[in-house]
Amino acid sequence: MTRTVVESKSKTAVMGFDQPFCVIGERINPTGRKKLAAELEAGDFSTVEKDALAQVFAGANILDINAGVVYNSNPNPNETEPPLMTKIVELVQGLTDTPLCIDSSVPAALEAGLKAAEGRPLLNSVTGEEERLEHVLPLVKKYNVPVVAISNDDTGISEDPEVRFAVAKKIVERAADFGIPAHDIVVDPLVMPIGAMATAGQQVFTLVRRLREELGVNTTCGASNISFGLPNRHGINNAFLPMAMGAGMTSAIMNPVALPVTQKAIAEKKEMVLAAGIILPEDIDDETFVTLFGLGSTKPRAGKEMEAIRAANFLTNNDPHGGDWIKFNKAPLKEGEEARGRGGRAGSRRRRA
Repeated sequence: MTRTVVESKSKTAVMGFDQPFCVIGERINPTGRKKLAAELEAGDFSTVEKDALAQVFAGANILDINAGVVYNSNPNPNETEPPLMTKIVELVQGLTDTPLCIDSSVPAALEAGLKAAEGRPLLNSVTGEEERLEHVLPLVKKYNVPVVAISNDDTGISEDPEVRFAVAKKIVERAADFGIPAHDIVVDPLVMPIGAMATAGQQVFTLVRRLREELGVNTTCGASNISFGLPNRHGINNAFLPMAMGAGMTSAIMNPVALPVTQKAIAEKKEMVLAAGIILPEDIDDETFVTLFGLGSTKPRAGKEMEAIRAANFLTNNDPHGGDWIKFNKAPLKEGEEARGRGGRAGSRRRRA
């Protein structure tokens, strides 16, 4: 049975057809996040710390670390990215023992991350481009780590699933030439936006089945790509992930966190409520308010996609007896309940489920 093992110094994450779905948290990535990019260039890692802890709390099994900032002061990523990657890897490892995924398009940054990482990180990524194969596969072999293989090559990203399968097969075969086993290759078959390609979902499900049956490899994807440009993206993602799991996909690079409700959204909702003639208690706090009116939470928490994944794990018997599902849905203890217990008086004994 194919199993891809990713490790920190003290914790292991396993991808496999008989394993719970593996969530790779994507938030530590400055791409498209101007505020985070500016913070990193200024040496401010406060958002990285928050994102790392929030994703672990939400249930991420692996944390993707991407240091792809183009500095205004120095636009050469070959010089700036390797030391930044080292800094972020060391910082995150000091906060959590969750295994890491080292993510970069700069080979020197990949190696810097591999040197700094404790355990056996996942490397993200190699493609079918000849130059990329020659740079990355030796690193995979040297550090004995698993690698994400993205199904595009020198010709770009093909809309033809047959071409994408052929690229994946090429990477697996070239990796074998370096002595890298198939179980250390995690193929990303590339998810296209369904808003631009009506067959995008069907293509991915077919590709994942072929990759599992013909190449015997684990798979991953950028989960949110499927819903790009569409309304209610979470609704599409929530349907896509269990369907992909049913086809055999074993992991996804995604955001496991539902972001907190903003103060602006709270203020706008309160105006609507008051305009409707609803009188609110003067002492109502923000968390009670957003819960009451279904806005979410003022605190980071696991997103709806995580709910869909955990339900699918349960339904596919990768959560025996539903222990994780029950734990996930258990209401958190309120202040003072830790000592008293939910049953009432302190010291009472209760039968455990």
